[in-house]
Amino acid sequence: MSFCIYLTHPEVVIDPDVPIPDWGLSDLGRNRAERAVHLPWAPVIRHVVASGERKAIETAEIFASAFDLPVRKIDAMHENDRSSTGFLPPDQFERMADAFFANPQSSVQGWEPAADVQDRIVAAVQAVLTSVPEDDPVLFSGHGGVGTLLKCHLLNTPISRSHDQTGGGHWYLFAKQQLAEQSAKALDWSRL
Repeated sequence: MSFCIYLTHPEVVIDPDVPIPDWGLSDLGRNRAERAVHLPWAPVIRHVVASGERKAIETAEIFASAFDLPVRKIDAMHENDRSSTGFLPPDQFERMADAFFANPQSSVQGWEPAADVQDRIVAAVQAVLTSVPEDDPVLFSGHGGVGTLLKCHLLNTPISRSHDQTGGGHWYLFAKQQLAEQSAKALDWSRL
């Protein structure tokens, strides 16, 4: 049972006047997050870990409350820092995200470089895995961009947006040893 789930938060309430890390789940997002408790792997999860951003915490809390588990918050799991641009309309955001993944060693308009984000999420996941019993399954509640960068690491493939999810509220399963070995063969996003 030595596996992990990486789960991205579903839909949020978008408010340009609120800092992006403080956005919470929308009603639709909450409804979709509740679906995770019915997935086949859900009852065996022993640890729930969330990014420090509100939307990831809310997603984790919905899951954890169904199984009476605590939620451990890890700030280093946050989404890529894009505070330099703040809220961007969807079409502008998509262009920036394309550039973020296409230029992983560089900061695009002040955004945290993708390679730095990847190093951060891999280190955060590794720290969690060394702090829990080896056979305990772990659910990580986070964000699409960071989850994609973790996925690229697990697959031992160059950073590319081609490995990204389409929309929020997706998950993939990986074996714990794949983090160090970078030996995953296929990690498909599954929609909640």
